[in-house]
Amino acid sequence: MEFQRRGLDAGQLTDIYKKLLWPRLIEEKMLVLLRQGRISKWFSGIGQEAIAVGATMALQPDEWVMPLHRNLGVFTTRNMPLSRLFKQWQGAQDGYSLGRERSFHFGTREHHICGMISHLGPQLAIADGVALAHKLRKEQKVSLAFTGDGGTSEGDFHEALNTAAVWDLPVIFIIENNGYGLSTPVREQYRCAQLSDRAKGYGMESVVIDGNNILTVYDTIKGVRDYCLREQKPFLVECMTFRMRGHEEASGTKYVPKELFDEWAEKDPITNYERWLHEEGILDYSSIEEIRNEYKLKIESELKIGFDSAPIVVDTKKEVNDVYAPHPAHSLAPSRGEGGRELRFIDALKEGLHQSMERHSNLVLMGQDIAEYGGAFKITEGFVETFGKERVRNTPLCESAIVGAALGLSLEGFKAMMEMQFADFATVGFNQIVNNLAKIHYRWGQNADVVIRMPTGGGVGAGPFHSQSNEAWFVKTPGLKVVYPSSPEDAKGLLIAAFNDPNPVIYFEHKGLYRSVSGAVPEGYYETPIGKARTVRTGDDISIITYGAGVHWAEDYAAAHPEYAIEILDLRTLLPLDYDAIRAAVRKTGKVLLLHEDTLIGGIGGELAAWIAENCFEWLDGPVLRCASLDTPVPFNMELEKNFMAKSRLGEYVERLLAY
Repeated sequence: MEFQRRGLDAGQLTDIYKKLLWPRLIEEKMLVLLRQGRISKWFSGIGQEAIAVGATMALQPDEWVMPLHRNLGVFTTRNMPLSRLFKQWQGAQDGYSLGRERSFHFGTREHHICGMISHLGPQLAIADGVALAHKLRKEQKVSLAFTGDGGTSEGDFHEALNTAAVWDLPVIFIIENNGYGLSTPVREQYRCAQLSDRAKGYGMESVVIDGNNILTVYDTIKGVRDYCLREQKPFLVECMTFRMRGHEEASGTKYVPKELFDEWAEKDPITNYERWLHEEGILDYSSIEEIRNEYKLKIESELKIGFDSAPIVVDTKKEVNDVYAPHPAHSLAPSRGEGGRELRFIDALKEGLHQSMERHSNLVLMGQDIAEYGGAFKITEGFVETFGKERVRNTPLCESAIVGAALGLSLEGFKAMMEMQFADFATVGFNQIVNNLAKIHYRWGQNADVVIRMPTGGGVGAGPFHSQSNEAWFVKTPGLKVVYPSSPEDAKGLLIAAFNDPNPVIYFEHKGLYRSVSGAVPEGYYETPIGKARTVRTGDDISIITYGAGVHWAEDYAAAHPEYAIEILDLRTLLPLDYDAIRAAVRKTGKVLLLHEDTLIGGIGGELAAWIAENCFEWLDGPVLRCASLDTPVPFNMELEKNFMAKSRLGEYVERLLAY
């Protein structure tokens, strides 16, 4: 192994050695503790330390790194104390994630590290968003994301690299090619000669380096960083290395030929660097031994603190409260006496979005065709001329990467909106939404200031993949807020409230209401509070609890049947639900019909029915009924679609309930 100093003095070379040695000695101790049964699990990076350490040293301390579970060197190089890291690994309450996360599945704003989730690809796109934030602020900073050879087969890898290339983002992507994805060798993972060759397809530069040579890694990443800043472009680095332990210790290494271990033992990053330091007269072996002994003592001292954690105290209230970032309640109602003009639903949305862009100079809009074209439904038409292409951004067709980029923007204090062209397409970004956006505040206190607009619903003859009502997929995910307005006034007010809320908001807007529904909308900047339902109509005979298009179905039915005194409750927010309003509606009439466009099985009506049965049983004068759409995909033919819709059975259910 050939080392080149490239102007580094003895002190700098020694410091590099110490940073390289520190995670190795920690790992060796962890393996001892594992065999003793004092820790439960360990993902080893032994043999790969030079990549994490060298890359992190080459960055500025305030540049974000997105590591994986074999990158202990990132955490130690950012000077995170071992005692607290150990508490984290043990699931102690005084660890970085309060016992809520494992190993390296956490982040820390203080150290500019955004930890992984178990799905290996999503962190790559977060680096895109961070780099975009730097670019928008004209800052000379990069972001860096790690992936393994296995992770390059994930769709997120393609989406993140493509987005970074198209948007000219200063991101460094590092592939740690260690020969195996768990037990699957690279010959069964890809057919290109080198993974770095894929960069050509994205229009970016790449390089293959010896990932076990600490000076090569450090010097390469420093040079790549300079390139990314100078050219404002991404770069792909493939680091060749080897995993000397199992994927995690329990999986073993029986599937790896012994000769590979012998070959790579000769390429050990630490023993080779130690030998070179000795040959260069920088450190003699007695000094090396002295450093090792000093670190071993330090490890014992830190572990003594690390093991000294109080038993975990379970506080249910705190667990529930920490799912969401704090958002103090405040009133932002329309000015007193402010009248409303008659606006269509779609125009109210546009006005709320426009006023939010004016109010928040750090708000970035992203989506397919939303710039010059104005979006599939023309809601952002004209926005480019007013706010510019930096803030109103067309995206490649890569929903997962854009959701991840939105989270990356949030790490750097931006607000982000992504428009799903259709709510149906959220499936392609589902992992980012339910596992990254939704859980990040609970995991390590980082908010996700992201709004995802979801044009949803049927009734327009668009068929199975442009008409689904998929709100229930998200309502069951703690950490998200889910809103679904039915009126133009609420469409504007709830959208403004969503942008003011620091939590991820999934904002459903029914396509069928865009141009068919009009109403009075105040001109000013106001909020409709998230989590508060609205009584649309009062009555004593029956309560219809609904949302979205269902509100208009219920109103039309009530208007056509004045003989029935129908109470209509518009939920407006599906997560969190307004249980006080639901209870009041049940108590008012004693007969409850839950109406929604979604299919019956798994729809939110089932959850509402269960809650009412558990909490309002004494006021019920009949069974809680659910009127929902058929349990089939949404058909294309308009006559079939009318039959599919819950609206076609509303009268039948009202009559049935009133008969009790």
